[in-house]
Amino acid sequence: MNDLATLGQRIRHFRTRAGLTLDQLGERVGIAGSQLSLMENGRREPRLTLLTSIAEATGVQLADLLDTAPPTKRAALEIELERAQRSSLYASLGLPSIRASKALTDETLEAIVGMHHELARRAREAIATPEEARRANTELRLHMRTLDNYLPEIDDIAEKILSDIGHTAGALTHREVSLIAEKLGFELVHVGDLPHSARSVIDLENGRVYLPPASIPGGHGLRGMALQALGHRVLGHEHPATYADFLRQRLEINYFAAAVLMPRRQSVEFLQQAKADRNIAVEDFRDAFGVTHEAAALRFTNLATAHLDLEVHFLRVSDDGAVAKAYENDGLRLPVDVTGSTEGQFVCRHWSARTAFTRTNRTTEFYQYTDTPEGTFFDSTQTGTTSAEEFSITIGVPFAHSKWFRGRETQNRTRSTCPDENCCRRPSPDLSGRWAGRAWSSAKLHAHILSPLPSGTFPGVDDRELYEFLQSHSVQSD
Repeated sequence: MNDLATLGQRIRHFRTRAGLTLDQLGERVGIAGSQLSLMENGRREPRLTLLTSIAEATGVQLADLLDTAPPTKRAALEIELERAQRSSLYASLGLPSIRASKALTDETLEAIVGMHHELARRAREAIATPEEARRANTELRLHMRTLDNYLPEIDDIAEKILSDIGHTAGALTHREVSLIAEKLGFELVHVGDLPHSARSVIDLENGRVYLPPASIPGGHGLRGMALQALGHRVLGHEHPATYADFLRQRLEINYFAAAVLMPRRQSVEFLQQAKADRNIAVEDFRDAFGVTHEAAALRFTNLATAHLDLEVHFLRVSDDGAVAKAYENDGLRLPVDVTGSTEGQFVCRHWSARTAFTRTNRTTEFYQYTDTPEGTFFDSTQTGTTSAEEFSITIGVPFAHSKWFRGRETQNRTRSTCPDENCCRRPSPDLSGRWAGRAWSSAKLHAHILSPLPSGTFPGVDDRELYEFLQSHSVQSD
């Protein structure tokens, strides 16, 4: 329809320039003026032979009619207005459409089109409400469950990129990451003034990927963060139109980074050998490729079902028991709210993801069997610490698969009946009888609950801060 609108505008432009009315031009090309009007208004597609006749009658080349650019600024505005009024967003308002008649001045038309653009912009920014974000995240998690958390097409892309730089085995080096960036036309630049709301920034005009100084060689940050940023370009991402798009893109760039850092072929060979030895351990997988424990655990979920015939679950849980990330295809009953979202929900106090915090020695993985209403699960949990909190990373499997894992001999075993609140959420009758009505406590206020995300082109990133940053560094380089 957009192409027909432009074509119609060009026919009208050249007709009026030739001083012809609709009926006069229609008579010359052998159709009724009313039919020609429908074509000029983008309502009917003319045959190529008719377009050839119209071009001859108006004294122009056929290519002039078929040009995709609006013939005038006014025509461009009329096309924009028509497109905006056909959108579902405008239709949802229940307002009548406005015809761009000659009585409508250019200034008025420009103002109306501008308001449509602003309406669309505000609608895009409003999509990141907490409720909608949670629903979109839940839908994405359930979709990935149907795929066993495996995206082979991204693994194929990663393997091609690694082949192009000659990487065949071992942990990917910082230099190799820089080579990948160079082959994609980018330079990695470390700066200390990234926008507070951004982890990295890509300057498409000047071919730079800006990263924080904390990720300068020596840690995991440089490789993973740089590869995630490059993933947007490699995977052909466009500006996210919805929050669901944003979450999908984030998942895909994380998957891409992991697939480059832990290539499928080497990873599968490593894990298959560990399975043959009945000695699968995330900590070994982590160390073999020089990545974080969380990255290795998530990558394990990508490959476990498709290549090792193992159903698994993954949890990242904060020290208060709240779920930050979760995945399962092994039947473990994740805690969920009424929308089906698990993020922010609390796991059972008897699960390994929480009992691991009680250990004194946390240098190695913690192993535990947990009996649940859905069956018995074996879990391997590693705890860690950030500047803000402690957290645990758990990989688990049904009891039948535990025979392939290190730590299966553990005597640690608990019982969970959650979501039954009598399992671990309600205080015992003795404690309730002793303290109910005799205590008062002030809860910590999680400030992020009250603080809205900056709204902009990319959810959570402040456009003004982003563009000021890019301008500043563009001037410096010039």
